[in-house]
Amino acid sequence: MGLSSEMGSSDSSSQQKEAYGRFFHRLSKAYRDDWKGTAPGADPVRRGYPAPVDGPPFPISDWPYGGSPVIGAPWTQSSPFMEAIWRGPHGEAWKKSGVQIYGWFNAGCNVSTSHKSRYANFPEAYTEVADACIPDQQVLHIERQPDTVQTEHFDWGFRVTNLYGLDYRFTTAKGYFSDQLLKKNREYGYAPVMAYVDLYFPQFADGMNVRIGRYSSLPDIEAQLAPNNYTYSHSILYTFDASTQTGINVTTRLNDHWMIQLGLSAGNDVAPWVGEPDAQPTFNGCVRFTGQEGRDNHYACLNSLNSGKYAYNNLQSVYYTWYRKFGDSRWHTATEWWYMWEKNVPNIAPSAPPGAAALLITGANGAFCDHPAALTCTATETAVVNYVERQFSKHNYMTIRNEYVDDMAGQRTGTKTKYSEHLLGWGHWIGTTILLRPEIRFEHSYNRPAYDSPCLPCGLPGTKKSQLTVASDAMFFF
Repeated sequence: MGLSSEMGSSDSSSQQKEAYGRFFHRLSKAYRDDWKGTAPGADPVRRGYPAPVDGPPFPISDWPYGGSPVIGAPWTQSSPFMEAIWRGPHGEAWKKSGVQIYGWFNAGCNVSTSHKSRYANFPEAYTEVADACIPDQQVLHIERQPDTVQTEHFDWGFRVTNLYGLDYRFTTAKGYFSDQLLKKNREYGYAPVMAYVDLYFPQFADGMNVRIGRYSSLPDIEAQLAPNNYTYSHSILYTFDASTQTGINVTTRLNDHWMIQLGLSAGNDVAPWVGEPDAQPTFNGCVRFTGQEGRDNHYACLNSLNSGKYAYNNLQSVYYTWYRKFGDSRWHTATEWWYMWEKNVPNIAPSAPPGAAALLITGANGAFCDHPAALTCTATETAVVNYVERQFSKHNYMTIRNEYVDDMAGQRTGTKTKYSEHLLGWGHWIGTTILLRPEIRFEHSYNRPAYDSPCLPCGLPGTKKSQLTVASDAMFFF
C-alpha cells in the first residue's frame, strides 16, 4: 500500500512536470512565432467604418473613448500566455469562455537637466524621478469583452486590472488601498485600477453598453496604463486630470456617426463608501461624432459635474478631443482641450489667513489665490495638447507632441504658472510583444520656476524654469 502510494505520487509529480514543460514549450513557441512574424493572423468582422489606423504600431486602431468597449469593433487580444493555454488541454473551453489573462512588465530610464532631488523632474510624469531607471508598472488583467459586433443577443464582459509599481501614485483612488499613498506615502504600491462589468444590449439603437464599477475616466488621448499611450512620458495636461471613476456609465451607439454617453459616479478617484464631502453624486455626459468615413472624429465631454466644492480631487471638467487621419496617408493627429475648476479651495499663498491651512485635505492641493488675503478661492486650469503621428511600418512610428497648460491658481501642479511642453518620440515593436519608446522632451514654465525642487515632499518651490529630459521605456507583454 505504501509502495503503491509512493509510485502514484511519483507518477503524478512526473505528469505535472511534463504538463508544465509542455506549457512552457508552447509559451516559448508563441513568443518565437511572434518575433519571427509567423504567428497566426486574423481579419475579424466588424460593423461600421474600417479601423482608421493600425494598432500596432499605434496604441489604438479605433479612435478611443472611455466607459465602454468600442461598439462594433471586434476584440482581437491574443497574448502569448493565452496562446499557450489555448493550444493545450482545455484550450477550446478557455476560448469558448472568452476569458483572458494577460499583462505586461514596464520599466524606463531617463536623464535630466534637473538634479536637486529625487523627484526633481516633477511636474513631468510618469518620469518624475530624475536620472533613474524605474519599474513603472507591472500589470495583470483578467478580462472578458462582450461581442459588440453581433446584433442578435445580449452579451456581457468584465475586467479586473491589478497594477504594482511607481505609477500607482497616479492611479490611486481614495478608499481603494489608498493609505499606501495618502498616509504612508510609499514610493511603490498596488492599485486595483479597474474592476467593472459590461452589459451589452444590441437591441437598443445600434448597440448599448452599460458599465458598472470602477473604470477609467471617459475622455483623453492618454490613459494610465502604459500600452494605451503613444509615448513613455505623459503630457502635463493628462498628469493632473481625473484618473478613474466608480459608478455606472451608459454608452449608446446611434449609428455609424453618432454616439452618446451618460453616467453617474461618486466623483473622481474616490470610492462611494468614503462618504461626503469626498464622495458625492457626480454627473457625466459625452457626445461623439464620426465623419469622413471614420477618418475624422469629434468627442466632447462634461466629464464631472457636482457641487464643485473643494474635496478630494473634486474636479469639475469639460473636454473636447479631435482625431483626424489625413486621407489614406500614414499621418494622423490627436488634439485635446480641457477646462477644469474647483470652488472653495483653501488659499496656500504666504499671506493667506491662518485658518486656511486647517481646511486642507490630505492628497488635495490648495491654491495660490489671486487675492492674497482670501481664505478660499475658485481654482481653474486650462490646457491643450496636440499629437502628430506618422507610421513608417508595422513596427515603427514617430510622435511629435506640443502642449500648453495654464495652471491659473497652481492647484494642479503646485506652481502658479503657464507651461509649454514639446516632445519628439519613437515607437519600435519587436513582434507585438516588446515595445521600446525613446523620446526627447523640453518644457518651460513661464511665470515662475516649476522644476528641480530641492525637496518636493517638503513643498519647496522649483529652482528652474526649463527642463530637458531624454528617456525611454520598454514593455514586455505576456
